[in-house]
Amino acid sequence: MLTDQAREILADRTIIHVAGVDTDGRPHNTAVWADVDPEGRIVFNTAEGRIKDRYLRVGAPVCISATRIGNDYEAITVRGTVVERTTEGADAVIDALAKKYLDADSYPFRREGEVRVTIRVEVP
Repeated sequence: MLTDQAREILADRTIIHVAGVDTDGRPHNTAVWADVDPEGRIVFNTAEGRIKDRYLRVGAPVCISATRIGNDYEAITVRGTVVERTTEGADAVIDALAKKYLDADSYPFRREGEVRVTIRVEVP
């Protein structure tokens, strides 16, 4: 379960770092936009075919870290599991994240033919 501190940091425009494990057991780390859904799960978005899309399957373990904006010494690290991956509603999720991070009404970096994927991580 996320602490109040973690929720506060994730509610801001904090860039999070998501670490997963590849098929050879090597860590893969990537920076993404994120938020917390009403169930307390960490939510982020990617596009099909990207490296994190290949490694972050349902059941995959992840480690997420973030640092509070304006205070480099206040950071969180949480471990969890990917509990959901879906393309349904994923365009709306990336648009909401673009609003949060860029104050843009829609995600401005879409590529033609790109299929977005929303990933939800549960922290025990």
